[in-house]
Amino acid sequence: MNCPHAEAARAGRNAGVITIDPMVRDLDGETVRLREAGVLARIDLLGVPAWTVTRHAEARQLLVDPRLVKDIGAWGLWQSGVVTRAWPLIGMIDAGRSMFTVDGAEHRRLRTKTSQALTPRRLEAIRPEIEKFTDELLDALDAARGGDGVVDLKAVFAQPLPMKVVGLLMGVDESQHAMLTRQYKAFFSMLTPQDERLALLAELDVFYTDLVRERTARPTDDLTSALILADEGGEPLTEEEVVGNLKAMVAAGHETTIGLVLNAVRALLSHPDQLRLVLDGEVGWDAVIEETLRWDTPTTHLLMRFATEDMAVGEEVIRKGEGVVISYRAIGRDFEQHGPDADAFDITRPTRNRHMTFGHGPHICPGAALSRVEAGIALPALFARFPGLRLAVPDEEITRLPVMTQNDMAAFPVLLG
Repeated sequence: MNCPHAEAARAGRNAGVITIDPMVRDLDGETVRLREAGVLARIDLLGVPAWTVTRHAEARQLLVDPRLVKDIGAWGLWQSGVVTRAWPLIGMIDAGRSMFTVDGAEHRRLRTKTSQALTPRRLEAIRPEIEKFTDELLDALDAARGGDGVVDLKAVFAQPLPMKVVGLLMGVDESQHAMLTRQYKAFFSMLTPQDERLALLAELDVFYTDLVRERTARPTDDLTSALILADEGGEPLTEEEVVGNLKAMVAAGHETTIGLVLNAVRALLSHPDQLRLVLDGEVGWDAVIEETLRWDTPTTHLLMRFATEDMAVGEEVIRKGEGVVISYRAIGRDFEQHGPDADAFDITRPTRNRHMTFGHGPHICPGAALSRVEAGIALPALFARFPGLRLAVPDEEITRLPVMTQNDMAAFPVLLG
């Protein structure tokens, strides 16, 4: 790889550095290697060195430590110019001003506005719409069967559902959903050339800016208008802040739910005894959702936080200015937190073994409740409509997309029974 950061990477590279594979060819093996590397592992992200935390307890501590910040200005490699906009992952870190990129009082201000717009009451109010979307997509799934009976569960069901929901929340017309899906898919893919990725980021900025300006002039009952009009907690959000919040929330929100739904289906189909427990009503769907979130996390690696001073973690020291990644998949398989069978999918696992796949502390995912609601509607409805659902190919033939941060499948071919 002809990477402008190769010199910096070689300087920090040693026998213990784990290269995160951009093609995601062996996620299970990578998870094991990270976990075996210790509490903190040295990793290489497309030529850029960083630390990653792999343990539940230490991750909880780091996620509330004010010395680790989201502000890219604290990153030594960014300050020095070693990392530039040419790095393919920069759009996930230098993503404009939003609650995802600031800390402290400013983060609380931006997050408060979002919390006002995404309340439990609002989620409960849209439940009937989510149920309607689910039923419509199940009809589409039935109608999409090919001559051999095979249909792609991702393309027809798991992918459009969260986009429909987030579109409803934001007030985005359904005619724009396909465009947003394509843009985000290209943004996350490691196969997209960086100049194209930067261009589509600019296009997304234009799209969200136009949406915000339209809602500013003509507010409606949606999340975009609520962010613009939220007036509690001090200074209102700027246009840039509303755009940044929306852009990141759509990316995180719909991608997470796609992974959650598909990973749950895949886990249940490969564990028919546990599927039977659920279908017989002996174990609830909430247990399926939580165990899936722990065992096969929708987000594999969350980029990135930066140390504002030297920080000792176990036997290692994170130096001021170094970047820290949160490897949620390794954390979800932590033996100390989840027991010696942490690598096993078990929906009867004791509730004391709680995961933190949606994060912890001030930056905990604001869309966690929405993702759980969507999966809690979609999964039982899917298996109720198609109790004979099964994979159309051997499980080992399911391939993952080349996305370093998301646990995303290229397709999920099934037979509906």
